[in-house]
Amino acid sequence: MTTVDPHAPVISIRERYRDMVSDRWPVTVAPQPEELLSSWLHRLAYANGVAPRAFARVLGLNPGMWSAALDLRLPADVANLLSANTGIAHNQLAAMTLSHDLPRELLLPLRNNGRQWSSTWLQFCSRCLAEGAQPYFRRRWRLATRLSCIEHGCRLRDRCPSCLGCIAVFDQAELVPQHYCVACGYDLRRAPVPYLSPTARTLDRCIDNFCSLEATAHAPFGPLLVRRLLSMPSAAGGYYSTMMLTSLSTSARTYCAEHLSRPSEWPVDDENDRKARRLWRLVPPTSDHCAWIELLANALGRKAGLPGASEVKKPGKKIPYLLGAYARMSPGPGCRLPPELIGT
Repeated sequence: MTTVDPHAPVISIRERYRDMVSDRWPVTVAPQPEELLSSWLHRLAYANGVAPRAFARVLGLNPGMWSAALDLRLPADVANLLSANTGIAHNQLAAMTLSHDLPRELLLPLRNNGRQWSSTWLQFCSRCLAEGAQPYFRRRWRLATRLSCIEHGCRLRDRCPSCLGCIAVFDQAELVPQHYCVACGYDLRRAPVPYLSPTARTLDRCIDNFCSLEATAHAPFGPLLVRRLLSMPSAAGGYYSTMMLTSLSTSARTYCAEHLSRPSEWPVDDENDRKARRLWRLVPPTSDHCAWIELLANALGRKAGLPGASEVKKPGKKIPYLLGAYARMSPGPGCRLPPELIGT
């Protein structure tokens, strides 16, 4: 017999690899603050070496705008699959959807007819994408009322500046990060920042601050304000006056906001203007959401020639004077207004 050397190395068969590793997918990515679910799904697919279009099949979904549709409604079976394979809790997944705290009526629709004045489903801030270690898309960029970036104050874009195509990461067949245009490969982080006037930026911030679902859901005039926001193109007049806010591109909605916020676009009414300038100090504090919602609804209605939200007769305010009072109480970076707009 052969004597076995006790100091010789021992070779043995180990467990199979699939029995040693976790059942989860190889790479998990953490959701970022205010990240949109579709954005997280695209980053998750890329991290695991799967192109977004192919990742739809991994989740048992049909191609098309599959990830954008999940932003609106996340089926239980897909949520269970994602949670089991990533370790991300169900409540974290739900927090990335649009089903809870954003008004559905004001969301950009899931469509793109190719017309330059027409809306696309998603906007972006090139500075946010450029500054983040992990570029991602925010939930509030889906709102038609959102024109500017809260962080940088610059106007949002809804198209690639190179080919004018919409954001279509869900249709990406190659393994490419989501901040590159699917159609032409342009790096969206390099997109120039379009101009947005200080007055339009103030209107944008005012609407965003006082039109959250929490405020509108409990305010008596919340539904009325949502309807009047959708009719902003009519109040602004011009080429887009017969269209709904959600059907317009970011540049077209910016046109409406610019016209509504300019003093020169409002008819001269000396007596009412003097009253508005004297009464700007009497507007509600910024914490009084319900009263601000009524003021915004009345101001939009006045421009469109509609009756006030309340049966109580109150001095009507023009949007420029309303924004001047808002800016005095809640100034923001890059939103200084000229004295003639604020009034004395």
